Amino acid sequence: MSVASASLDHAGRPDAALNTDALRADARREARGLLALLSPGLVLVFAVIIVPIGWLFWLSLFDESGELSAANYARFFEQASYIKTFVTTFKVAFTVTGACVLLGYPLAYMLSQLPRRAVSICLIFVILPFWTSVLVRTYAWLVILQRKGLVNTWLMDLGVIGQPLPLANNFASVVIGMTHIMLPFLVLPLYASMRTIDVDCLRAGMNLGASPAATFRQIFFPLSLPGLASGVVIVFVLCLGFFVTPALMGGGKVIMWAMRMEQTTSLYSNWGAGAALGVVLLAVTLALLGLFHRLLGARATGVWSER
Repeated sequence: MSVASASLDHAGRPDAALNTDALRADARREARGLLALLSPGLVLVFAVIIVPIGWLFWLSLFDESGELSAANYARFFEQASYIKTFVTTFKVAFTVTGACVLLGYPLAYMLSQLPRRAVSICLIFVILPFWTSVLVRTYAWLVILQRKGLVNTWLMDLGVIGQPLPLANNFASVVIGMTHIMLPFLVLPLYASMRTIDVDCLRAGMNLGASPAATFRQIFFPLSLPGLASGVVIVFVLCLGFFVTPALMGGGKVIMWAMRMEQTTSLYSNWGAGAALGVVLLAVTLALLGLFHRLLGARATGVWSER
């Protein structure tokens, strides 16, 4: 009996080896096919992203005389204006992100509770700003907030104020304009995350005696954190590189990092220093993305990677 089984095993080994070789050949063939499909995209990414970033870093290593130097990076630590601009940029980004969370979470929650037909209509108004230029929206806010704008005119006509309020050309106006532009970037991923929450989980919580507030706090909100984390990262990173809205609504009083880069290259023609500013912003952004991934992403999904 054992001799027969041994002979069968010995006879079956060549077939098993042939099957294994065939599977490996198919896997290699499939991998080559996928690589061929990915090649155009990889070449495009390399040409559009990797090469410009490398050129930017290379350009930042040369001073105004064309000599290899770290002066462009030392300038960031030596001049207080750069530190002030850096702090202002992150202050605006954090404020706008917080305002978008406060306004966007209730809006996304309301959309997630509406019937699909009503949601389709409401989403049109959420997406509508994407069809309008950022420049046009910024000028619209200038018309509304300027000294003789709609808000000041109405308040003075109602007798609420005697003199126009300084609503434009300051930090608050920049936050208002940027929040209006950034709000859809938080609402859309948050709404998509909320729509995937299983209603049965909420019903189970209420059947077990939880109040609506407790059900929202202990079940709905934790399950919506992945969408909230995605929206927060998108809004914050986009705010770091904003130029048009702070340049127009800040009135020269709110200088952000992108505006400093534009001034360095266009006014002073110092491309090395401007490139160094871009590299610093890129490095800080990547570091913050990694931090957000560890703090928000892992906590939102409830999964911690094993170290």
